[in-house]
Amino acid sequence: MTMMTTTLMRRTGPVIFKAACPDCRGRFELASDAFRLAIGASSRTTFYSFTCPDCRRAVRKPAGERIIELLTGGGVRTLRLHTG
Repeated sequence: MTMMTTTLMRRTGPVIFKAACPDCRGRFELASDAFRLAIGASSRTTFYSFTCPDCRRAVRKPAGERIIELLTGGGVRTLRLHTG
């Protein structure tokens, strides 16, 4: 992931991802329910987002195929964007 190292760690509870904020440079772990994934028709409209627990800023980053696979496999809520 660009500007964010994400690793999937299986535990007895929810899936936890390691993340970093590009604004405050905080590093932390977030459960899968802290992320949202939007899949659009192009790479510009496919992204994931979360709120930094340190600075409370909304973070939005592009999601390639591998990131989509990790996040969906970890139970992250996904929104499929449709074009009309």
